[in-house]
Amino acid sequence: MKQRAYTVRLFEYDQPEELPEEQQKLVERAIEAAKSAYAPYSGYHVGAAALLDNGETISGSNQENAAYPSGLCAERVAIFYAGARYPGIRVKSIAIAAMREGTFQEEPVAPCGGCRQVLYEKETQGKAPMEVILYGSKKIQVIKQVADLLPLPFKFESL
Repeated sequence: MKQRAYTVRLFEYDQPEELPEEQQKLVERAIEAAKSAYAPYSGYHVGAAALLDNGETISGSNQENAAYPSGLCAERVAIFYAGARYPGIRVKSIAIAAMREGTFQEEPVAPCGGCRQVLYEKETQGKAPMEVILYGSKKIQVIKQVADLLPLPFKFESL
């Protein structure tokens, strides 16, 4: 038997101003997107903003539905719209912000498992790492590649 350990490599910042300007703008867009979420059932508002290789930024917010689980997470809204609007263009990075009752979470919130899989596949399609920026009002985490969030992904080759 062999034992292996997986680690998540990330960088932590105390304030958005410590981030490079491009990342700061992406976080701002994710924060704004969270404010437009439709979350009447959970009260949990999430925003995501994806920066594409062509310089475009696509935002998305979670969208709930009474016929649960018909809703969609913010990350998937942004990634799927980016793919529909700009097919074949790589996503360089994505920022995610979450709030409840009008207050942003103090700790960063990571994507759910389904979103991690979608992000991993988009990263694979782009043939280059996709940076993930997780915003919390007291801490910001930057993960340099989605593969660090999902070390054992379901791969195309598994089909």
